[in-house]
Amino acid sequence: MTAYLLRRVLQSILVVFISAVATYVMLSFAPGGPLAGLRQIQQNTRFRITEEDIARIRASFELDLSLPVRFSRWLIGVPRGPLVIGGKEYFADTVVGCRKPIETEVINSRGVPETKVVGCKEEVLMKDLVGRRTSRGIMFGDFGLSWRILRDRPVSEVIISRIPKTLQLIGLSTLFSLALGIPLGIYSAVKQYSRFDYTFTTMAFMGSAMPSFFFGLLFILIFSILPKNAGWVYVPAGLSESVRGYTIPLIGKVVAGSLKDRTLHLILPVAVLTILNIAGWSRFIRASLLDVLRQDYVRTARAKGLSNKVVILKHALRNALIPFVTIVVFTIPGLFAGAIITESIFAWPGMGRLYLLALGDYDYPVAMAIFFILAVLTVTATLLRDILYTLVDPRIRLT
Repeated sequence: MTAYLLRRVLQSILVVFISAVATYVMLSFAPGGPLAGLRQIQQNTRFRITEEDIARIRASFELDLSLPVRFSRWLIGVPRGPLVIGGKEYFADTVVGCRKPIETEVINSRGVPETKVVGCKEEVLMKDLVGRRTSRGIMFGDFGLSWRILRDRPVSEVIISRIPKTLQLIGLSTLFSLALGIPLGIYSAVKQYSRFDYTFTTMAFMGSAMPSFFFGLLFILIFSILPKNAGWVYVPAGLSESVRGYTIPLIGKVVAGSLKDRTLHLILPVAVLTILNIAGWSRFIRASLLDVLRQDYVRTARAKGLSNKVVILKHALRNALIPFVTIVVFTIPGLFAGAIITESIFAWPGMGRLYLLALGDYDYPVAMAIFFILAVLTVTATLLRDILYTLVDPRIRLT
């Protein structure tokens, strides 16, 4: 077991490193970027941004450094300057980037004009990195500074401000989904081909087929907009709390920011995510349990005179949960990542909405931090899944 865990940890480190490289490269070559707006302003005849201004802004984003050097500084916080050994500097004059590139506009294969670098006017040397502001590296828990969302504030501060709201939303919906989805799936499998099974299967298929944005908009219309316009009891939709107090029929006055206010705002997004999860998870449990109920050892248990309840809960369900464990453990990354579509529909200030905002505003340090943490959590969930397999099924041994 120890040797297996050690081997998996080493493999996980390699996977996380490859994920970090892929993420950094993809975002570095993504169209647009933080300088896209400056180029548009520069083309405007009213404003004039000098070449020195652009060079200074490129340096503040470290876009004047070559991709390997930027990645190394982002990952482990080095190089910060020349290598110093015994008071002597090495690699001080090594070129690590270009401060003022020579750019020209060309027409690409799709007939769209784009800017292409064809040379360099002023190079960046290793000694020029001395005194530059940089992070200690994400491997040491420093994700750098935000470019746009909270300008020049630590990325960790931006993320920490959103995590509680995401944990509320995803945590509650996951708990409700497990509490309802597993019993419904078990009962549907035990009562196969019954009226309940047909009805539940139809509803589950409908829930699985409908996208989350449709459910979200439908719930807002049915439970918020229409009843509010009619003067009935309604559920507020949008944000995690109100900016001013309001009154709901039968419920009474609600103070903005109070526990009652925050609870009411949780109802719709939690309901949407819970219904979507129940639809998929219950169907998975049903199919897995039906497969186990056909096994010989289940027939043997029944032939021994065991009650149907004991056969299902003690013998069949435990083995049916083995594939279900895979789905459940991968909710761990979801607790951090949030629900992008649902959070966007309900304007919920969680991690999913932050991720979209970071990409839309070209706040790459925030986006890359989210990617990296998700990679770490996904790898951790995979390892946890293998360990839980041994708890659910003692026949499985990790070697």
